Amino acid sequence: MSEERIQDGKYVSLTYRIADETGAVLEHSDLPVSFILGGHQELIGGMDEAIRGKRAGDEVDFTLPPEQGFGPHDPDLTFTDDIDNVPPPFRHVGAEVQMQNEAGEVKTFFVSSIENGRLTVDGNHPLAGKRLQVHVRIHEVREATREDLAQDGQACALPPALH
Repeated sequence: MSEERIQDGKYVSLTYRIADETGAVLEHSDLPVSFILGGHQELIGGMDEAIRGKRAGDEVDFTLPPEQGFGPHDPDLTFTDDIDNVPPPFRHVGAEVQMQNEAGEVKTFFVSSIENGRLTVDGNHPLAGKRLQVHVRIHEVREATREDLAQDGQACALPPALH
């Protein structure tokens, strides 16, 4: 295993698992996800600090409150209406509905429930309002190459030795 430690500018490859407070797995990646720490790819809140200083082979567990994860659940982004007022293609849980406000901004909502002839759409991220348990396994830590930096959109920020 490499002794290189994770810090800004390092190429990092890891797998992860995100679970709710009961331990139910909400999302996971068995294939390594790669990025440059401090680069343009945004990490879930707190992950960059949780893995900073770690090295390949390390595993990290941490908890994210809603404010650092996907934000609190906003009840103003949930709407319920009679199912008869909803076009048939959207009458199933999980259906994606695009809605536009008066300012012309478009937001994606999902049908979250259908009960007693009423359909509810929710514009919150499905993980909003949830306290998350995150497990990370670090597979690789190394200096970023020119190709890594170009993929991250940082080609102009190449260290002098890579120009």
